[in-house]
This record gives sequence, C-alpha cells and structure tokens, in this order.
Amino acid sequence: MSSQASTVAFIVEQMAAAGSISARPMFGEYGVYCDGKIVALICDDQLFVKPTKAGRAFIGTPEEAPPYPGAKPSFMISVDGLEDADWLAELIRLSADELPMPKPKKPKAK
Repeated sequence: MSSQASTVAFIVEQMAAAGSISARPMFGEYGVYCDGKIVALICDDQLFVKPTKAGRAFIGTPEEAPPYPGAKPSFMISVDGLEDADWLAELIRLSADELPMPKPKKPKAK
C-alpha cells in the first residue's frame, strides 16, 4: 500500500516552518527533504524521521520502527505528533541541522 498524496501534502504543510520542505516519490513511497537533506520517509501514510541525537533528545523516548522491510529503524511519528505543526517543524529542523548534505552526484560518462 502506498501513501496517499493528500497525506504527503498534509505532512509537508505541517513541517513547513522547519525550512525549505519538499517530498519526492521514492521507491513507490516518498522521501522528505529539508533544505536539500533527506530527513524522513513517508511510507504507508506514516512518517518516519531519520534518527539523530538531537531528534532523540527532543522526542525523549521515540517509538522506532523500520519504514519498510529490511530498513534501519527510524523515529515513527504518532498522529498526535503529525497534528502539532510547531513540534513537528522543530523536530525536522533539529534533525536536518545534524544530518550531512547529500554527496554530489558524479557526472555521467559520455
């Protein structure tokens, strides 16, 4: 089951105060980016935030689960967390600050 576009739009809107937020289709689900860094995945209409020390400190005791079979555990955000835009934006901002920029892609060989 893949995520609904309306769910993705709602989640992106809720975290908009964190910075430049976008969601892109990825492997049948969605990757969520903040200021060019991938910070979360939306799988089966559920938000999974990449684990960071700052995110863990902010959440306290996060619920962790893999976003898809075989994936590393991420912070699974509850419905209450999704509905609190200020809390969610702060979590995303803290997480993005700690995550590295993606490696530049090598140019394709001619």
